[in-house]
Amino acid sequence: MKQTEVPQEGNKTLAGVKKAVYATSESGQYETVASKGWEVEEIVTSQAVEEFERLAQNALAKALNKETSILEYHMFKNRMDLSLLSQTTGFFKWTIKRDFKVETFAKISDKRALVYAEVMGISLAELRTVPNR
Repeated sequence: MKQTEVPQEGNKTLAGVKKAVYATSESGQYETVASKGWEVEEIVTSQAVEEFERLAQNALAKALNKETSILEYHMFKNRMDLSLLSQTTGFFKWTIKRDFKVETFAKISDKRALVYAEVMGISLAELRTVPNR
């Protein structure tokens, strides 16, 4: 897309903040251009946020029933999936899935739990606590 074609419709999910988009200049070089976003992006982002909220609520219900650890809830609440949590923590997906087990998560070290907490921007106490609905 050319610099002059970068959408500037606005996107409520960006809350007025502009983002960088790559576009080609008149000389054909890629350059960054500030964009307010566009309607299609807003619709898709809203749908993704709604899906993470739904997944978080399902995980919270499962955590309250001791079917999963609270880690799964925090992952979805922070708009992460298993792949992203694995990439940001450096933990293998299979070890994170193991930590979704209530018994396993209760036994993880503070050092490991702190990695999860830091990646999610929450305290260690919050990570280990099941919130009330």
